[in-house]
Amino acid sequence: METHIIEARNAEVGNWGKFMVGRFDIDEWSRRSALPGAESPMPLIWRLGWSPDTIWVMDLQTGEGALFKPGGFAPADLTKHPIWVCPLFEAFLTWLYQQNLSDLDHLPDLVDLEAPFAMSGYRRPGPDFKETSEATRAKKLYQRLRNLWIRIADPGYKHGGKTFGPEL
Repeated sequence: METHIIEARNAEVGNWGKFMVGRFDIDEWSRRSALPGAESPMPLIWRLGWSPDTIWVMDLQTGEGALFKPGGFAPADLTKHPIWVCPLFEAFLTWLYQQNLSDLDHLPDLVDLEAPFAMSGYRRPGPDFKETSEATRAKKLYQRLRNLWIRIADPGYKHGGKTFGPEL
């Protein structure tokens, strides 16, 4: 994994964040599943729905982090992950989304951010599981389309003992 450590501060209020940004390297991208029966010509990380743009952001103070697809809306992306973060995490992720992430080594080692002061970190609330029936239908449709996409992209896809497409 390619990584870069970035410190963040809000000098006016005194918070100090320590973050590690990472991206899967070629070895991780080319790894196939080792699970018997789950063999596929597609790399494991790709099969899980991640792309080469995916970044891993870890709060070094709390030891928690998540995978993110840059270019999104940081508060909404963080709502998907109930992780323990420092007060600067959301501001840092917002800043990070605006950077050129093609080469992590070109990112600065220290950034100044604006965020409200807090004495300690907090756990993000995570997703609201009280879904409406419309949200439930949308989720089921997404899952069906994703499974169809996997079947089309992977001619040797197996599900429930059935093989979709020719055996490899």
